Amino acid sequence: MIRQQDTASGAHFAFTDRWGGVSAAPYGTLNLGGAVGDDPAAVRENRRRAAAGLGLDPARVVWMRQVHGRTVAVVDRPWTGEGEPVDGVVTTRRGLALAVLTADCVPVLLAEPVAGVAGAAHAGRPGLVAGIVPATVRAMTELGADPARIVARTGPAVCGRCYEVPEEMRAAVAGVVPGAYATTRRGTPAVDVAAGVHAQLAELGVTTVEQSPVCTLESGDHFSYRRDRTTGRLAGYVWLAEVSERSHHE
Repeated sequence: MIRQQDTASGAHFAFTDRWGGVSAAPYGTLNLGGAVGDDPAAVRENRRRAAAGLGLDPARVVWMRQVHGRTVAVVDRPWTGEGEPVDGVVTTRRGLALAVLTADCVPVLLAEPVAGVAGAAHAGRPGLVAGIVPATVRAMTELGADPARIVARTGPAVCGRCYEVPEEMRAAVAGVVPGAYATTRRGTPAVDVAAGVHAQLAELGVTTVEQSPVCTLESGDHFSYRRDRTTGRLAGYVWLAEVSERSHHE
C-alpha cells in the first residue's frame, strides 16, 4: 500500500509500506531496493507497480546509490546503470520523481512549488551528522527555492525510543545535532534521527514539515534493517505536478 499526499500547490509526496509487491521472503513483498540481495526482476516489477500506483512513469523516477554521505546531485533525468553515489537529489524538472530508499533511516522529501524545485535526501545517523539535509536545502536554494516556502515530509523511520546506541555515539551525534539526543523506553542512550532532521530543517527556515508517526522497527508493515538485518527497502517519492496537471486542479 502506498500513502500519498498532494498539496494544492502541486507538490506530491508518497511513502510505501512493505505490501503489494512480488518479492519473496525475507524481502516480502514490495522491496524497492536494488542492492539488498533480492531478485532484480522482482525489484523492477515492484518499482513498476509502485510507480503505476502513483500515476508515474517508472522511467521518470530518479533512484540514488545511497552511501550515507552528504553529496547532493542536481538531476534532470534518471541515471543509467546503478546511478551516482549520492544521498541527496534536487531537480527543477516538473513530473520527474525523486526517490529515496530506507529501512530505518529517515526519508526526507522537499518541495518548493513556487520556484519549481524538488529535493529528496537519505538521512541515516551518519548522513544526519554529515549534514545531508542542510546540503540538500542549500542545493535547492541555489536553484531559486526559498526555504520559507519549502514543504517537507519525513517518512517512516526508527524512532528515538527504539534506536539504542552506545553513550559515546549519542554524545557524538548530539554534539553536532543536539536535537537528536534521545533516551529509549528503558532509559538507555538513543539517537532520534527524525528529531535531528526536523531541528536542522527549522534552523534552515523550513517550517512547513510533517513527520510520519510510523516507527519502522515497531511496525510489521514496514521494513527495518535494525530489526531484521536481511530485508527490503521502503521508498519515499516527491515530485512536482506538470503545469497542465496543476492547472487542471486549480
